[in-house]
Amino acid sequence: MVEFLLRRVLYVIPVIVTVTAVTFFLMYRAPGGPWSSDKPLPASTERALNAKFGLDKPLWINPGAVTAERDAGENNPFVLGRALFDSQFFNYLFGVARLDFGPSYASKGAESVQSEIAERFPISLKIGLVGIVFALLVGVPLGIISALRQNTWIDHLSLFISTLGISVPTFVTGLLLVILMSRGFGISPVRRPDAWDGFGSAYLLPGIVLGLGTMAYMARLTRSSMLEIKRQDYVRTARAKGLANGIVVNRHMLRNALIPIITIVGPAAADLVTGSIIIETIFNAPGLGREFVESIGKRDYSMIMGTAIFYAVLIAFANVLVDLSYGFVDPRIRVRR
Repeated sequence: MVEFLLRRVLYVIPVIVTVTAVTFFLMYRAPGGPWSSDKPLPASTERALNAKFGLDKPLWINPGAVTAERDAGENNPFVLGRALFDSQFFNYLFGVARLDFGPSYASKGAESVQSEIAERFPISLKIGLVGIVFALLVGVPLGIISALRQNTWIDHLSLFISTLGISVPTFVTGLLLVILMSRGFGISPVRRPDAWDGFGSAYLLPGIVLGLGTMAYMARLTRSSMLEIKRQDYVRTARAKGLANGIVVNRHMLRNALIPIITIVGPAAADLVTGSIIIETIFNAPGLGREFVESIGKRDYSMIMGTAIFYAVLIAFANVLVDLSYGFVDPRIRVRR
């Protein structure tokens, strides 16, 4: 198990490097620059800012620095190698390895990207947790009841709800709820900034809206999995032995039906946490997703890159946890070389 865990964690490293490289060069190819959103700056000020944040260095490698070191009489290969990789990309990559995503360009270096992430991510995490709890508590029981009452009105109603939840985008549901509550009941679900302190009722409606699609998908997946297991020989044998229906469902059907559900719980949880960008904007939640959108408008490239890398690492480790959880749900599943 330890060897398997280490191997899976090591697989995350090339993912981080690849995401860092792709994000970095996409930002480099984007039109404009980090200072384009402000009013036009004097050329001297722009040069000073580029020098302050290392944006005046070569993009990929720095052969000029190697030449300068050699002209100064330096022959140490470690010093020459450090000079060669003294570039924008490698400096950023080495910073990511130290969990340093650099300064926020929008704040002119007054705030670091990691401090912004540490401040705003807990809000996105709480909204995502409400969403995944709602999806599990509603979607899984709905799928079980639908499978056990196949071809009844309960089954048809469950299929209708799940189809509706999958088909309607979350931002449409969120906007409709905002309009309904504000105009129909005179209640505004858009909260003040101080309402997001702690873990209060402000997270309830955004979390439920965010989790609707996942809830519908889990209900469909649970139903299909339960129906498939319901027809297995060992389930028929258990019923033939006279076991109570609750024992057959809980011990023989549900445990095996949970395996495909757990397969999607990790990615779904990561998706809910990272996919709350539009929901946070609709409900005025000061989370990381909303900050990501605002960073695009402000051309805060370091914040965009840091957020994208952070989300990629989060999803990668969520997949690792899902792989480890299989053995706990079904003891027959073991790690093999």
